[in-house]
Amino acid sequence: MKKLKFVVLIVLAVAVVFSGCAKKNSVPGVYLLNFKPEIDAQWKEVAAQFTAETGIPMKVVTAASGTYAQTLRSELSKSEPPTIFNINGPVGYLDWKNYCADLKNTTLYSWLLDKSMAVSSDGGVYGIPYAVETYGILYNDAIFRKYFALPNRAATGISDARDIKNFATLKAVVEDMGRLKGQLGIDGVFASTSFSPGEDWRWQTHLANLPIYYEYKAKNVGDLAKVDLTYGSQYKNIFDLYIDNSITDRKLIGAKTVGDSMAEFALGKVAMVQNGNWAWSQISGEAGNIVKAEDIKFLPIYMGVQGEETQGLCTGTENFICVNVRVTQANQDASIKLLEWLFNTQAGKKNVLDKLGFVAPFSTFGPTERPDNPLVKEMFFYLDNPAIDSVSWNFPTFPSQEFKNVLGAALYDYAIGNSGWDQVSKKFIDTWAAEKAAIQ
Repeated sequence: MKKLKFVVLIVLAVAVVFSGCAKKNSVPGVYLLNFKPEIDAQWKEVAAQFTAETGIPMKVVTAASGTYAQTLRSELSKSEPPTIFNINGPVGYLDWKNYCADLKNTTLYSWLLDKSMAVSSDGGVYGIPYAVETYGILYNDAIFRKYFALPNRAATGISDARDIKNFATLKAVVEDMGRLKGQLGIDGVFASTSFSPGEDWRWQTHLANLPIYYEYKAKNVGDLAKVDLTYGSQYKNIFDLYIDNSITDRKLIGAKTVGDSMAEFALGKVAMVQNGNWAWSQISGEAGNIVKAEDIKFLPIYMGVQGEETQGLCTGTENFICVNVRVTQANQDASIKLLEWLFNTQAGKKNVLDKLGFVAPFSTFGPTERPDNPLVKEMFFYLDNPAIDSVSWNFPTFPSQEFKNVLGAALYDYAIGNSGWDQVSKKFIDTWAAEKAAIQ
C-alpha cells in the first residue's frame, strides 16, 4: 500500500511539473536576438512598451560586438530559442535557412517599398530589411570652420568641408589639419582605428566594401566567386590615412574599441571618424559631449578612384529580420505581431524613429517620418542630390564571417607593422575564393 501511494505521488508530481510547463508555454512570447550593441537599451525599452500594450511577453538579448553568428548558433540550439533574429543577406540565409519562416504572405512584406531588397528563395521570402542605413566619414564642422579660418593653412582653393570631393583633396586637408592640430585644439584628426577583439568591423567589412563595390561596378556584376582586388591600392590609401593621422599610435590600436573612437569624437578630441548614422546615439549619449547636432556632418569615403567626385555615402542594409520557423506557431504569430506593431502603429513608429533611429523602408512611413538624427539628415542631403551616386552595401555578399576575421587579422598585422600590404591583398583574395567555394 505504501508502495502504491509512493507511485501515485510520483505520478502526481510529474503531472504538476508538466502542467506547470504547459501553463508556462501557453502564453506566446517574443525573444529578439539583437544585432547592434549600441541600441541594446533602446530595444529593451521597446520590449517593455510592447508588453505593456499587448500583454505579450518580450525579451531582448544582445550579442557582443562581432559575435552575432556565434551567439545566434548557441541560442538557436536552446530549448527556448530566439523567435526573431537577423541575417546579413543571401549569404547569411544559406547558413540559417532551416530556421527562417516564409514571410511572403505577411502584411509586413506587403508594406516593403522595394520588394527586391528582401532575401528570397524559390518563391519564398525569408528575410525582410527593416532599416536603410548609411555610413561614411563623420566630421565635426565646427573644427573644419576653425581650420578654414586659419591664415596659415596650406590647403587652398577650398573654403568648406563640402568642397572635398576626392581623395587627393581629403589627404591634403587631413595632413594639414594634423600639422595645425594645436591651433585647432584637437589631439588628432581621426579617431582611434579600433582593433580590440570584435571591434574591427569598420575596416574588414565597411571599409572593405569600397574596393568590392568598385570591382563589381567595373565588371558589371553583383557577386564574384573570386575577386582580383583591383582597387586594393585605393583601399590601402584610405586605411593608411586613418592610421597615420589618428589620435592613437598604430602600435596601440589593438586595445581600442569603437566606443573609444566615438567618445574621442564626441568630446571634441578629433575632427573625423568613420561610422554610420547609427552612431548619433553614441555621440549624443556620451557624457561630456560637446559636438552640436548641427555640426555633425558626413563626407563620402574617398580613396582615390577615378571619377569619385560624384561618389556619395555607402547606403543600404545588412539588417534582414527573420522569424524562427522552429518555434511554435503561437510564438511566430506573436513575433509577427511585434513587427506589425513596430512599423504600423503610432506608438511603434515613434519607437522606430525616436529610440531605434531606423529609416524604415515601408509604405507605412511618410516622407516626413524620419528620425530626429543629424546623420539621417545628412544621409538625405546626399540621397536627394541626383548628381550623387550612392555606394551600395555589397558586404552581404562577403563569403563568411571567417573571411572577415582573417581580413581583420591581416589588416591589424599590417597596421602595427608586422607585415606588408601584400599580405593583406593575398589574404583578401585567397580567403574570399576559399570561403566562396565552401558555400557552393
